[in-house]
Amino acid sequence: MSTSTSTSNLNIETKDIQTAPGVSLTDSQRTVVGSILDLFAGRPTLPKLALWRDDATFVDPLTIATGRDKYAAQWYGLQQAFSEIERLHHSVKDAGNPILLDLKTRYVIKGIGKEQTIQSLVAIHLDGEGKIQKVEDKWDGELPEGAITNAFRKLNSVTVPKLVSVPKDEAEDAKKGN
Repeated sequence: MSTSTSTSNLNIETKDIQTAPGVSLTDSQRTVVGSILDLFAGRPTLPKLALWRDDATFVDPLTIATGRDKYAAQWYGLQQAFSEIERLHHSVKDAGNPILLDLKTRYVIKGIGKEQTIQSLVAIHLDGEGKIQKVEDKWDGELPEGAITNAFRKLNSVTVPKLVSVPKDEAEDAKKGN
């Protein structure tokens, strides 16, 4: 990573990163993976999102969010949608590009208390400068395809930013408890 960003000024909470046998991460990869694990745990911050390119994309079965305003809203939206987020397991299985991460997370939907466990294969694509270019969250190892599904996913990426406020600066971020 070309930036002089360290985990201390990013306030990354996930420092104990599990790797599959034979997989080792560089310090910059550890920073990226730790920040991604924090995001999936509903712990977004502006400094963590600064590791992303402005034109980066976040893709999962519910959304295709390209551009900082769209993907940031997806991460901040987790805090609003879920009363509990618990990481059950994670392991980096490939330290290449993309970095591949097995992730199992339990979510409890706010208000109704419905619990959902999602098993994901997360692919973290980095650009030549080590910034996050794309994150694919493949539930059960897959992403849905098809015109109707993709139209819904793109609609979600436009709707969520209208419903979720992303902090404008670190003071607003701190008020949200981040």
